[in-house]
Amino acid sequence: MKAVICGANGAMGKLICGILGEEVVGKVSIDGENGVAKTFSELGNVEADVVIDFSHHTAAADVLAYAKQIGAAAVIGTTGHTAEEKALISDAAREIPVFFSGNMSLGIAVLCRLAKEAARYFPDADIEIVEVHHNRKVDAPSGTALMLFNAIREVRPEAAAHCGRAGEGKRKKSEIGISSLRMGSVVGVHEVHIHTGTQCLTLKHEAVTRAMLADGAVDAARFMEGKGPGMYNMENLLG
Repeated sequence: MKAVICGANGAMGKLICGILGEEVVGKVSIDGENGVAKTFSELGNVEADVVIDFSHHTAAADVLAYAKQIGAAAVIGTTGHTAEEKALISDAAREIPVFFSGNMSLGIAVLCRLAKEAARYFPDADIEIVEVHHNRKVDAPSGTALMLFNAIREVRPEAAAHCGRAGEGKRKKSEIGISSLRMGSVVGVHEVHIHTGTQCLTLKHEAVTRAMLADGAVDAARFMEGKGPGMYNMENLLG
């Protein structure tokens, strides 16, 4: 596999480059340090199978345009995309294979599957999602929390997300609460609480290091080899 890494000088980019080694045929980073290209134009066309993006959600248009230009798949590992950026990703998937996930962890993919199954068994239970991240994270709720909400909504189509609680008003039966905490250097903790009134089931995933995301991104990139145009995610990777 031949890969281009966008955000190559970032923490995640460095981890991915370390895993892939000589399979990395191009690097882009906005700071342009360490001899890395600042833009895709500066990098120029290279022969690659996949473009892996761990830069910033605002780079989505450039990443997708470059992937289409060189005929490569795209693995989008950033979060916090706007509705317009998500539309760009969906449009690109009509032309090239696109792997898009709010979290690249295999463990989170399993958690989503378990949460959906548990919600199926307890259709009347109150469900709350709690996510904790370091104090430098800029988007809330996390992309992973939204992944969990969307997984549960597959068996609760009437569910509505309620992000944060303030003021007066009783909890609505149809809502799924999402609470975000930002503190210290927490890599990432996600919990799903399913409360029936007589018992509570709690599903939890804790990220120990960000290396799990790099491993997942590489797994996703290898999974995309030989795939046709379309949208792919961790559920597809799980099989």
